[in-house]
Amino acid sequence: MTTPRPTDLTADEARRIALRAQGLLGTPNRKAGVRGILRHLGAVQLDTISVLARSHELIPYARLGAVGRRTVENAYWTTASIGAPSTRPHAFEYWSHAACILPIEEWPHFAFRRRAYRNRPHWNHELPDGAYDQVIKQLRAEGPLTATQLGGAKRTSDWWDWSGAKVAVERALMYGEVVCVERRGWKRIYDLAERAVPDALLHDEFDDTECLRRLVRLAGQSLGVGTRADIADYHRLKGEQVDAVIADSGLVPVTVEGWGKPAWADPAALETPPRGRHRTTLLSPFDSLIWERARTERIFGFTHRLEAYVPKQKRVYGYFAMPVLAGGRLVGRVDPAREGRTLVAKQVTLDGPKAVPAVAQALIEAASWVDCTNVRVERVDAPELHAPLTTELARALA
Repeated sequence: MTTPRPTDLTADEARRIALRAQGLLGTPNRKAGVRGILRHLGAVQLDTISVLARSHELIPYARLGAVGRRTVENAYWTTASIGAPSTRPHAFEYWSHAACILPIEEWPHFAFRRRAYRNRPHWNHELPDGAYDQVIKQLRAEGPLTATQLGGAKRTSDWWDWSGAKVAVERALMYGEVVCVERRGWKRIYDLAERAVPDALLHDEFDDTECLRRLVRLAGQSLGVGTRADIADYHRLKGEQVDAVIADSGLVPVTVEGWGKPAWADPAALETPPRGRHRTTLLSPFDSLIWERARTERIFGFTHRLEAYVPKQKRVYGYFAMPVLAGGRLVGRVDPAREGRTLVAKQVTLDGPKAVPAVAQALIEAASWVDCTNVRVERVDAPELHAPLTTELARALA
């Protein structure tokens, strides 16, 4: 006899389901590695900020531990040779939650967004006559190229003042005629989609409804359980787009204690209680576990805000404050920096004395991963916890 799936979840059950869905509860599939993490999450956000490492490196690190940074890059991208045809990548970069690395097999399901871009009436950058055709012609003749090699990324020092070639290649990326096949030195390397995307996937045959149904289902699987707003935010869909397909998405309606809004869950997430080992780790502020602020507050009772773009004098937690996950809870924050081979915790926020050992463990593991041999704590929000934290670090490093 099949045990019926629960339709009423406690807040704790929902939290644990979310952690397991995000790969942070239970034993990770090390054989699948970084590519497995990408497929499991469905999207890994990119960002220019690099303190310990870039965000797309921090995401698999949080789940797998000290995986090599070159291993991460190789897992995402099949290395392209500038000026030569690229081999087929395992991922592609496109607009999802933000600029994200996405599994290559999901290329057909972003057809709805490519169509929307092609039909878009207004753009921030004017496309000069002939620039688009020239970019496509050059890529076809020369193989993968950077924007600079295509004619220059910018005309001036102003970040918004792109060259005609940059405008053209970015437009082609949005239309799906061009693909970013790799990031090198944070520069995009572009190639024609017809070369980079496997033939079986290189199509826009799925209508908008089929695309949206797939992305809503994927979002539900990656979240485990979520509200309409949670599911829409994962791939930045509109609420009405979610409404149109959620009944046929395969997700099941549930109620969650204290959420106050209808929710949907991945039925597979309800089959077995979420159990297993919890990761203790620093999280990128762009980690998909916490990238939606209202959801993070609802699930963890934790207010998360990236302050990198907040004036320094107005920051509360620091430039790149990284939440600390331990025991399935968010127990503090660390604003890190690096000085030579020292990992500097410029500012540490602790959720009480019990968080000290977990924060110390997270700092030591992160330091080892980025080849630092020492950890220095500068400021702790509760001054009385500075000495216990430094003592715990010294004991662990001894």
